[in-house]
Parts: sequence; C-alpha cells; structure tokens
Amino acid sequence: MKKFSCDFLVVGGGLFGSYAALYLAGKGYDVALLEKEDRLFTKASLVNQARLHSGYHYPRSIATALMSNDYKQRFAEEHKDFILFELEKYYAIDRYGSYTDSAQFERFCEYLNLHCDPVSRHPLFRFDRLEALYRTTEPSFDPALISAYYRRRLTEEKRIRLFTGAWPLRVEGDAPVWKVLVQHGDEQLLLQAGGVLNATYSASNAVNRIFGVSPIPLMHEISEIALLYAPGLDKIGLTVMDGPFGSVMPFGKSGLHSLSSVAYTHHRVSYEEKPRFSCQEQQVHCLPGRPDDCNACAAQPASNYDKMALQMQRYFKDAGNWQHYFSLFTIKSKLQANFIDDGRPTEILSLRENPSFYCIFAGKINSIYEIEKVL
Repeated sequence: MKKFSCDFLVVGGGLFGSYAALYLAGKGYDVALLEKEDRLFTKASLVNQARLHSGYHYPRSIATALMSNDYKQRFAEEHKDFILFELEKYYAIDRYGSYTDSAQFERFCEYLNLHCDPVSRHPLFRFDRLEALYRTTEPSFDPALISAYYRRRLTEEKRIRLFTGAWPLRVEGDAPVWKVLVQHGDEQLLLQAGGVLNATYSASNAVNRIFGVSPIPLMHEISEIALLYAPGLDKIGLTVMDGPFGSVMPFGKSGLHSLSSVAYTHHRVSYEEKPRFSCQEQQVHCLPGRPDDCNACAAQPASNYDKMALQMQRYFKDAGNWQHYFSLFTIKSKLQANFIDDGRPTEILSLRENPSFYCIFAGKINSIYEIEKVL
C-alpha cells in the first residue's frame, strides 16, 4: 500500500476546498487535496446562478447580506478576468405575495449602503406585475472560467498533491496525527496528515462521521439551473424577490442566461443528516454518504425549464424568443436554522484539536476568504 504524508488534508475539490489548499500551500504547508469525482468543480461550484452577491438577495438575513458584500470587492479584483461587470442588473418586488415590500427593501439597501435606484419605466418590463423595480450593481462570474483558473493553479503548485477519484474510507488508529485510508481509483493508499479540512458541502456530514466528529444540522435539495439563450436580454438580468419567485441573469461571459425559481428549481428535498433521495434507489453508486454528480446521472429529474420560463416571462413585455440550451443539476445544502430567513452564512467549525479537524460550510462564492480567519 502506498503511503503519503502531508501537513493538511483537504477533502472536497470545489472552490472552497481548492482555495483552502492554495492558501495553505502559500503559507508553506504541504497539502493533499481529495476530490471524489474524476475532475474538480463538477458540482455546486459549477452549478449555480453565477451571481456575485452584493447582499441584495437577503433582506431577511442581514448576516448573509453583510458577509456577501464584505468580500465582493476583493473577490472581484482577484477574479476580474472571469467576471461580467458590464451588466444591467435589476431587482424587483412582485405585487403579490412578496415577503418584502418596496419600503422595506429600500431601508435594507440604505442600511447596507447598497446602490439601489428606483426605475419607474423600462421598455422590457411589465409594471402591472411589479410593485417596484430597482437598478442595482451585481456582476456575474463565469463558473467555467473560474474552475479552469483554479485547476491550473492547483496543478502548478508544487506543495499540493491532487487526488481525483478519491474518497476517505476510514481513520486508522488513534494518534496525534490523522492516518486516513483512502480509496483512490482502484487502489488504496494511507494518508498521514497533521490537520484535516472538510469542504465537501453536501457530503459534509458523511465526512464528519468518517473522522468521528459531530454532524451539522443540514437540509438538502436536488436543484436545477437552466441555461438559456435570450437575445433580447443581452447583458440584462432580473431577480424578482422576496418569496416564491425567480431570477434570469447572464451566466458569466458564456453568452447564456441562467434561469432559476424558488418554486421550481428545487426538485427533491431531504431533511436527513446525509442527502437521501428516492432517485438513489436507481443508482447503486450514489449513496447518502457518498453522493454522485447529478449531471452524470440517468435518474436526474425531468427539467422544470418550462415552468420556470413561464413564471419569469410574465414580468417581461416580450420574452417569446427564449431558447433552452440545457440544464445543470446538483445537490444544494443549507443549514436547517436558515430555512425561515433563507440565509446562507458561512460556517467554519473547529470540531477537534490534536489532530485538528475543521468543517467549512458555505453557500456564497465570495466568502471563500472567511477560511483565512481560522487556518
């Protein structure tokens, strides 16, 4: 059996795990990075709205809004080549059923010092359905370009050993360092590490259990992001909030738009410790303790694109030329405590010392820097 030693073992090769590995390597540590899939950035780091959050999205969660806005400028500067800044981004309040009215939203933006200009007329939008419309400042990042950038950096960093198609099986013994048996492709290897960082998102509790530390209270959803061609919108995005509404906005620099809906994006939900769904009964390799990539799964849900498009098109005067290209699916997870306020705080938990074990759970891309406060 092959053996490998490092200062830190990072489990999860999405954006947060990749950034943590690079940050640790930059501090002089030797790092092993494990990713269950055959390549990095195949799940939630790729499948999202590509919204560089400024805080607008969370009028009922000041903590999430503050965190989003705090790191936006730094993230934008360090990833500027992969961000669409030339974007007309609008937020709107639906006339019916919104949890936040226009006066509340304006007070919220004023409190956080967010750019928010009321718009009384616009040739694209139907004001019979909108209580209020605001021009905001919220760019879109390109997940594909960012993933390529981090793959290159990880490959070039000599202090990082990357293991794709790898998963921790169990901890061997009880010692002042972690001794972890890892399945890597068809072989097993023994990794010895002084500290472990769990950055697996939907598999957080599965990995916590492997290392004998406490789970965190999560809920999980199989979610869809539809990608469409909308020539009439060009570089224009609209988010209707706060309630069972949706969003259509440019998907980075791809030329496509992402389409999502609170009512139709999430297909299935699990309130269990690990993500458990009925579709897993059809796939022997996708387990609650080791969820697979939904995009490679024959049992993925049928697309809700038609429902999402009809919901969002009611806010546009003419949206008949939208064309659905394809949809991306993934498991999205969030803390159960944020079910009511829809918050997405970043949690970095120190769950064990000597040897150290950290679990990072985050849902907003520009909060990657939170990890620097702990490591």
